[in-house]
Amino acid sequence: MTVIVLTNCPPGLRGFLTRWLLEISAGVFIGNPSARIRDALWNEVQQYAGQGRALLAHTTNNEQGFTFRTHDHAWHPTDHEGLTLIRRPNNNTPPQNSEPPPGWSKASKRRRFGKK
Repeated sequence: MTVIVLTNCPPGLRGFLTRWLLEISAGVFIGNPSARIRDALWNEVQQYAGQGRALLAHTTNNEQGFTFRTHDHAWHPTDHEGLTLIRRPNNNTPPQNSEPPPGWSKASKRRRFGKK
């Protein structure tokens, strides 16, 4: 089983993928192509995605039963003791020299920014 998810990609790429996969929702393609076709499709997706993002997930013979690849995603797959996990960016950490916005209590400033 193969799943490809496109976000903000050209319509021509979506049309190209419908030759081998079924589009079950906007930008979500599913099917069961061979490994050679799957890799060829992924190469085309990477080449023609433009400013968009793409995710490929497919079944494989490992402990999880699947694997995935990403293209221009902020979330990246990382290997953790044989399991593939997603590492998300931490956007909640404020910069070291940032000042809290006005209206924050002293306790909130200490907790969030480490300042008195």
